[in-house]
Amino acid sequence: MPTIKELKAELAKSNAKWTVNTQLADNVQIPQYRLGGKTELLTKFDKVAPINFKTLLSTPINNPYLLQRRIDKGFITKAAVSETLLSGLRIGQEPAGAPPAGGPAPAVIDWRNRFGWPWITTIRDQGGCEACWAFAAVALVEAMVRIEHCVWPHLSEGDVHKGMGAHCCDCGNPGNALNWMKDHSIADVGCYPWPANTAWCTGCGGTGGDPYNNIAYNPTNDRSGRSVRIPAYQNIGSVADQKNWLDTVGPIVTGFTVWKDFFGLGSGIYHKVNMLGPNTPNTIAGGHIMLIVGYDDGNQCWIVKNSWGATWGDHGFCRIGYGQTDIDSWAKIGLVGTNPDPWTKRRLHNGNMIESGNGSNHRNFEMLSTAQGGKIQHWWRDNSTAGLPWHKGITFGGPDVAVCPTLTGTTYNRNFESVHLTSNHRLHHWWFDQSGGAWHDGGIFGPNDAAGIPGFIQGNFGAPGNFEVVVRTADSKLNHWWRDGGGWHDAGRFGANIAYSGASLIQAHYGKQGNFELVAVTSSGQMQHFWRDNDKGTWNTGVTFGTGVASPPCMIEGQYGAANENAVGNFELCVAVGGKIQHWWRNNNGDGAWRNSATFGHDVRAVTSLVEGSFGFNLEVIVLRTDNKLQHYWRDGAGWHEGVIIGNA
Repeated sequence: MPTIKELKAELAKSNAKWTVNTQLADNVQIPQYRLGGKTELLTKFDKVAPINFKTLLSTPINNPYLLQRRIDKGFITKAAVSETLLSGLRIGQEPAGAPPAGGPAPAVIDWRNRFGWPWITTIRDQGGCEACWAFAAVALVEAMVRIEHCVWPHLSEGDVHKGMGAHCCDCGNPGNALNWMKDHSIADVGCYPWPANTAWCTGCGGTGGDPYNNIAYNPTNDRSGRSVRIPAYQNIGSVADQKNWLDTVGPIVTGFTVWKDFFGLGSGIYHKVNMLGPNTPNTIAGGHIMLIVGYDDGNQCWIVKNSWGATWGDHGFCRIGYGQTDIDSWAKIGLVGTNPDPWTKRRLHNGNMIESGNGSNHRNFEMLSTAQGGKIQHWWRDNSTAGLPWHKGITFGGPDVAVCPTLTGTTYNRNFESVHLTSNHRLHHWWFDQSGGAWHDGGIFGPNDAAGIPGFIQGNFGAPGNFEVVVRTADSKLNHWWRDGGGWHDAGRFGANIAYSGASLIQAHYGKQGNFELVAVTSSGQMQHFWRDNDKGTWNTGVTFGTGVASPPCMIEGQYGAANENAVGNFELCVAVGGKIQHWWRNNNGDGAWRNSATFGHDVRAVTSLVEGSFGFNLEVIVLRTDNKLQHYWRDGAGWHEGVIIGNA
């Protein structure tokens, strides 16, 4: 291969619109990267019928920005969207950064930052394997989970690649990977990762002597509950349809013929050059599959996410001129209707309500409350139906339920699991079997002097992840319990002068093991932040904030402030003070200070749950009123709103 210096000279001769990667020294040869795309298996663009977007997008999406775009472009009528959904998604209030209503498609779309939010997961590296087809397919699913459900996923290319039985040097096409995911779903990286090191393949069909080929596919045994489910993919033929898709749905997978100059790309807009050096013609290296995350009509190019690591191109991304090296010769691939798993959503809910994957749009609310006779009442809100109605489910358990249970979704086949304080000062576990549709008694455990609302999560330790519970005890301390395959274990007590514990235990992104974060209320009426350094297994006392608090708090780690799937989001906390709700948040990517952003509501005794769900990063709160009824409040970009009274607690 010619040197970088020689390639630069050829670019200067041809007045190229792009520059060589600045991280490459002049005296080194143009690098090579693995490809893997069997572009001959892709569908030609002219073999795909035009898409009827009105039919495809007839169901209102919960992402407010895209719903607005679909209304603007006439793909769905405003009359087809319920008034409740319109209000909840703030239609009629133009989102920041959106094009004018009724206007043409934007001249530039870039899903890395659109509507003021990031939507694309971090750049990955396929290493020495011919696996671009798997990486591009996974990147598409990750993007659509983020866009459709407003949560960062972190999915595993290794789960797909090895699950399909592929070897390191096996080329493929993204359609086969997406078909496998449709039939088997796709798990997160903790369930089965992409190998850290792979040998260099000798090309499609080669052996390369790669030890990767001998690695067994052995995902964790809770894979069924920690994997995203997807429907069939959609081929998109014409460039007009592709741009409409990027505008109103999301990113698309593309095929591409790689010429060897592409390996040296840095910034600018890629157009193939004829020569690599004074005596070396440019030649084809092979087929490649990538993810288009946007376009730029002014510069006549696609914006593309590659899988060669963040040191290639423009931090792992690039811009490719329209029509260049067959990029518009094949149909591109899109996806609608992802169904995230509880593991992906686990930081976004706390208290007696979660957002499950149930319902046709995979976003129903599930809630537990107390019922007469010391029993538990299951409620659910159909978030796929006009009016977003609440329904009563079954009543179960009892007669020992003292307060609203703390509910979560788990990796045990997506089961719901709850823990509540009993009237006998113990803790009681129940679980809902998704396959059988029934609640089951998980048994009584914990201290003999429990005296508060339990914080309850499924944590990082173990596979499946251990259950973790923290609850106030009668000696005004906090007691930590955890469950693995051997049952429940007492991890000891910490803290002092605790007046109220709440559903405020989080498995955060902090630390190598992911620290536990917790807020309780002290006898002085202040909230006390605790955190456990999970690398050392020790609880630490953080700052105090707030005054006059005499009720349990509820806390989550949300999506605000999280720039990608690996970043920590802000903590969001709601608590009842003086009959109203206070919303607090902690800037986890700045000064780390707690701030009271709003006080709202009326006749509130306690906050029972806090959720950041699929409705455009909205916060959803359930409160216990002074008349013993449960009421819903929610926050969008316009502020906090009073919702319906659901029923008796």
